[in-house]
Amino acid sequence: MARYIFITGGVVSSLGKGLASAALGALLQARGYSVRLRKLDPYLNVDPGTMSPFEHGEVFVTDDGAETDLDLGHYERFTGVAARATDSVSSGRIYSNVLEKERRGDYLGKTIQVIPHVTNEIKDFLHVGEDEVDFMLCEIGGTVGDIEGLPFFEAIRQFAQEQPRGQCIFMHLTLLPFIAASGELKTKPTQHSVKELRSIGIAPDLLVCRSEQEIPVKEREKLALFCNVRPEAVIAAMDLKSIYEAPLAYHREGLDQAVLDAFQISPAPKPDLRRWEDVYDRIFHAEGEVNIAIVGKYTQLEDAYKSIAEALTHGGMHNRVKVKAQWIDAEIFEREDPAPHLENFQAILVPGGFGERGTEGKIRAAQFARERGIPYLGICLGMQMAVIEAARNLASLEDAGSEEFDHEAGRKRFTPVVYHLKEWVQGDVKVARRVEDDKGGTMRLGSYTAILAEGSRVAGIYGTGEIHERHRHRYEVDIKYREKLESVGLRFSGVSPDGRLPEIVEYADHPWFIGVQFHPELKSKPFAPHPLFADFIRAAVEQSRLV
Repeated sequence: MARYIFITGGVVSSLGKGLASAALGALLQARGYSVRLRKLDPYLNVDPGTMSPFEHGEVFVTDDGAETDLDLGHYERFTGVAARATDSVSSGRIYSNVLEKERRGDYLGKTIQVIPHVTNEIKDFLHVGEDEVDFMLCEIGGTVGDIEGLPFFEAIRQFAQEQPRGQCIFMHLTLLPFIAASGELKTKPTQHSVKELRSIGIAPDLLVCRSEQEIPVKEREKLALFCNVRPEAVIAAMDLKSIYEAPLAYHREGLDQAVLDAFQISPAPKPDLRRWEDVYDRIFHAEGEVNIAIVGKYTQLEDAYKSIAEALTHGGMHNRVKVKAQWIDAEIFEREDPAPHLENFQAILVPGGFGERGTEGKIRAAQFARERGIPYLGICLGMQMAVIEAARNLASLEDAGSEEFDHEAGRKRFTPVVYHLKEWVQGDVKVARRVEDDKGGTMRLGSYTAILAEGSRVAGIYGTGEIHERHRHRYEVDIKYREKLESVGLRFSGVSPDGRLPEIVEYADHPWFIGVQFHPELKSKPFAPHPLFADFIRAAVEQSRLV
């Protein structure tokens, strides 16, 4: 049976609970333990799939097709453990399950209440897979005191009481603000946060304290005394230059040892940190740098493209260069010539997105990269825009467009090179969707197989003829235009096993131009960069040498 670590937050949000959880998972792995990480989010959306990127940031997709919080991306990147649908749950999902059971009559006519029915549903979620790993790390979204989080806090309190003694611990992440006028770190907000947590029956075993300054011994002792934890269980979380420093930084602070001590595991296995020492070396001993332009729709919030930003960093680490990414709003290119904005970059990446806004700018970015011979990586919508660009400017389909946004824009006549995908095969099951269906969970989601063309650039990059990548889209390039587009040089180098769905396009006569319908960034890790990102940055390095 797994030991449980519940990670909560206090004082303010966005302190880095997800990163702390991921780093702790990596440290426990370094000591030889198996781990799984989970996120419990208090919001009432069933999942983040229908939430605006400006609201919630990136939607992270799992192999089994769940749309989840971006923290699951941190979990995967730090531990290498593939997240599953059962690793993410929201209040919306919990209440939806409870109400479905009530409608079916599963509760036999009882009055449905938060306690015990909602809390029991949360506890059932926590029990899933408990025999598969040594440690289960469960992060509770939001901060203690949030009204919407109360059912989750009550559920984990009950859960810990029901488990054998010593099977669960609580780690509380807080902020120690620095008051410049007095030159002091203030511990009072953390004391009040712990008081709030204890008022609902949870006593933290460890405190992880975010701070801009070193925490003096006096303040550590005060926190230990007033928050009722051992002094060695007060862990400093200083600001870092890179998130990939976190495992080594937390180890130096004694986080993993404090966790094992809380579980009374002695003697503790010695950690093997060579993986993270190599990661640190590659980040901080780069031998050059490249400039990458990311032409997107949600550039005002970098978390909207979190996995892409990290995958570019991983590609840079693989090539021992620093990647300097600049975010450019695609709408700019609908008013201005892309050349002055893009000519000083060694590569261009156009990521995914939804809706009509900015798409013409993405098409112009793809055209610029094709005509100037600049490495180009188009992901999801970025691939579709590259195909439309080729259809318009090379294949004489001047009115080429997409059913997704040409209907929105009111165009009555256009050639639907990209169309709404109405059915596809998932495993052995045919899936059907209609345009008027609910938006939530109705896309082509999760891992699908693609067959790569022999002798293609992507087959060489992957080193295999069959790949499995994660998807998240409703619209697809129409395979019926394949012959016309290939006649002008755009090769369909990856397709679905039945040959009906284009997965990858590339130009053979271009230094590096690839578009993919899937999201390779979701599977990239600092110690195992995704092959496409590793080779994309290699091409950018080559481009920098030509300038």
